[in-house]
Amino acid sequence: MGELNNDILLENLTGKFGELVKPVVEDYGMLTVETNRDTIIDLLRYIKTDAALQFIYLTDITAIQYPEQENPIGVIYHVHSLVHNVRIRVKVFLPAGDERIPSATELWNGANWMERETYDFFGVNFEGHPNLVRILNVDDMTVFPMRKEYPLEDPNRVDKKDFYFGR
Repeated sequence: MGELNNDILLENLTGKFGELVKPVVEDYGMLTVETNRDTIIDLLRYIKTDAALQFIYLTDITAIQYPEQENPIGVIYHVHSLVHNVRIRVKVFLPAGDERIPSATELWNGANWMERETYDFFGVNFEGHPNLVRILNVDDMTVFPMRKEYPLEDPNRVDKKDFYFGR
């Protein structure tokens, strides 16, 4: 197969998963692909266990919200092949009101806290997680603070008038 690079990696993934993996961008040398929630665990397992790829290090799991999109919540996985020094970003976008995705804790123990943090701030339900409870916010909190579902500033504050800031 030769030295692993983004072109070979993308060819490998599309050969295995076909249309279920869509290339998005290649910012700063890191390949970003998009898939769906039914494929994500198979894709992560494949890139981790395939002898030619060896993406054994889960760097991060996080999320993002684009309120204007049809599928506003995106779960993002950063995975690193230490053997080849190649990284990949995998995104899965979820529909509003159905923010659930399978847990990656079966593949990496370290996914446990990352998924709890993503649940805590974005409300993503990682199905099959061993203990999906809040990790940083108070337990009785009823909102997910990183979602863009509330005004950024209190309109009643008197010290936030535009003329104070030259606007």
